[in-house]
Amino acid sequence: MDLIYLVGVLVLVLSALSIRKLSIGFVLRSLISWALIIVLTVLAVAHRHEIGAVFAAASAKLGIDDQQVDGGTVRIRMAPDGHFWARVTINGVARRMLVDSGATITAISDRTAAESDVKPGSGLPVMIETANGTVAARRGRIDKLAIGPLETEDLGVVVSESFGDLDVLGMNFLSRLHSWRVENNVLVLQPRADAGSQGSDVTEPAKPAERRRPRGERES
Repeated sequence: MDLIYLVGVLVLVLSALSIRKLSIGFVLRSLISWALIIVLTVLAVAHRHEIGAVFAAASAKLGIDDQQVDGGTVRIRMAPDGHFWARVTINGVARRMLVDSGATITAISDRTAAESDVKPGSGLPVMIETANGTVAARRGRIDKLAIGPLETEDLGVVVSESFGDLDVLGMNFLSRLHSWRVENNVLVLQPRADAGSQGSDVTEPAKPAERRRPRGERES
């Protein structure tokens, strides 16, 4: 039925163009141009995350600082695709990850897991709901994940080849922060200053031992 409908639309368009006595060559060029526009639009929507990562990487190479550190706070500027891309290290391996508050758990690709030595469990796979449908994934643990000075340990992840080259930083990381918010198209990530040495929280970098604490500051 969809094919019949499409053919009918094309017949009507060609009929309208023939009434205007346009050449067959012009009609064919117009149809090809519109077909290319539709194909490019579909591809751009389907691969919007990958395109965003490319834009973010290109900005970094051009010296456009999209991620800044202010003390223990990290600020990430919104990318041209409307998303926030963080420069992250997973077990010391650099990656760009999409910060997604709609994702319950952090998700990484098979390639990222292999390069950062994240070993998925051998148990039954879990089913994950994504923008492209439900995919099967395996659970794993990241020993250490860091965004600039923000560090956390033993972070749960899911790993799947279905994620392609997309790595997503989910709510199980964001919930370990003191706070996170968006101000003027900038994502602000603030550490939990009183977390001490607990591995389950994102903490500020340790202060040098010889540094004198200001009066009234409580030792964590």
